Amino acid sequence: MTESVDADAGSAPLRFAVGIEDTFVPHEFPGQRRLDEYELTQHYQFWEHDLELVAESGAGSLRWGVPWYRVEPEPGRFEWDWVDRVVARLAELGVGCIVDLVHYGTPLWLDNAFLHPDYPKRVAEYAVALAERHGDVLREWTPLNEPVVNAERCGQEGAWPPYLRGDTGFAAVLLRLAEGICRTQEALAEVRPGASFVHVDAGLRYTGEHGRREFLEHRRFLGLDLVTGAVRDGHPLAAWLSAATGDDARLAWVRDHAVIPDVVGVNYYPAFSTTGFDEHGGTRPVEAGTAGLAELLRLYWERYRLPVMVTETSRDDTVSARREWLADSVACVRELRAQEVPVVGYTWFPFLDMVAWRYRESTAPLEDFMNRMGLAGLHREPGGGSLLRRATEALDDFRRLSGG
Repeated sequence: MTESVDADAGSAPLRFAVGIEDTFVPHEFPGQRRLDEYELTQHYQFWEHDLELVAESGAGSLRWGVPWYRVEPEPGRFEWDWVDRVVARLAELGVGCIVDLVHYGTPLWLDNAFLHPDYPKRVAEYAVALAERHGDVLREWTPLNEPVVNAERCGQEGAWPPYLRGDTGFAAVLLRLAEGICRTQEALAEVRPGASFVHVDAGLRYTGEHGRREFLEHRRFLGLDLVTGAVRDGHPLAAWLSAATGDDARLAWVRDHAVIPDVVGVNYYPAFSTTGFDEHGGTRPVEAGTAGLAELLRLYWERYRLPVMVTETSRDDTVSARREWLADSVACVRELRAQEVPVVGYTWFPFLDMVAWRYRESTAPLEDFMNRMGLAGLHREPGGGSLLRRATEALDDFRRLSGG
């Protein structure tokens, strides 16, 4: 796609980061609970301790999201008190922040969520308000996390607002997300000329023979292809996207306002980032290990010729299995760097255990949905109440690997 690349990206020291799971889907309906990971993991309550643990891990950076629905409870009215305290503490600790501006959800007042006609403008205005307030500390931005997965959940599967289904729903949501990303990056670059941008994609792989596989292998790149202006004549999904959206004017606008990130982030989980098709068209997650990680990082580097970063990886398993994956995946990244693939960073995500998204569609207790993926575990204190943070041996390993 683009031919630009930082020639020193692969030779600079490997950057180690962690991330706190920050999915925010605040809409509540019968049979659907609010999914706010900061609330569920008690990060709102224990944020200062969490940040101190991050600093002690040796991570130089934290992927951390702003709960848009809470900081802008009404259009144009912002409540920054909690964010102000977090940003100030990050600065005191010397931990850099890659800001997740949108991690799946929108404010409750934005009717029809991502399909609201004002969504692209509103998300850019929120980003500018945050940058004008804290752009001296917050210098790295992810306008929207995993656009393709966002479009799948909200536009194809009907799981989250605006609850569309099918390929046309997917295309409609993805196009609005792409416009929002372009408007956000343009606006941030104007008010904070020194800002840098980390686009974060879900690293998706497919195995097995199935007629839809080739389509999905093209579609996994569609979010980043859109925002970088690559969806034009000759693109394998250009005609499909035009027919599916019926919105050539918006497609042209996105193409004419293309933006280029500084780093392409790739999220990869060894146990479920790869989907296998069977002979009947059924699917199942396939364990792919470091081979899948290496393949995806190479694919993104060769396609976009931009520095790449592992922006999420971990394993939902025992502490010993997490330690093994940490060692193997870091070794994989270092081997790629030795082969001159410019992998500039590695992120363990989530830093704390997290609550599975299935929690939203259930009435069972939170403990039934705890994913043991963190370098620090969450454990309910005796008698109920607080979720205690307990560092694991994997955290010690991370500290050694990061040089912290």
